[in-house]
Amino acid sequence: MKFLMTYQGDPKAGPPSPETLQALGEYTQKNVASGVVFLTGGILRAGHGTKVKQASEKFTFTDGPFAETKELIAGFAIVNAASKEEAVEIARSFMKI
Repeated sequence: MKFLMTYQGDPKAGPPSPETLQALGEYTQKNVASGVVFLTGGILRAGHGTKVKQASEKFTFTDGPFAETKELIAGFAIVNAASKEEAVEIARSFMKI
């Protein structure tokens, strides 16, 4: 089964340290090679985003930043796991980085 995992970053925090980025890269490479991680990526902060809304046949576009940034997703991974419990363990190992 595939599970979508999302990561909420601290909007007030700066970018990860070079050491953290290296550890994340090594972790991701290992898990992609083993088939655990199917796809992963980061997402731009709200200040760079655009909200797309459709009402009937009309589309509206609103550029960020947006007021509620505390719940924005900073990154994601789609992982292969045999069960929800296994997916939780994969998430736990990622969060230890």
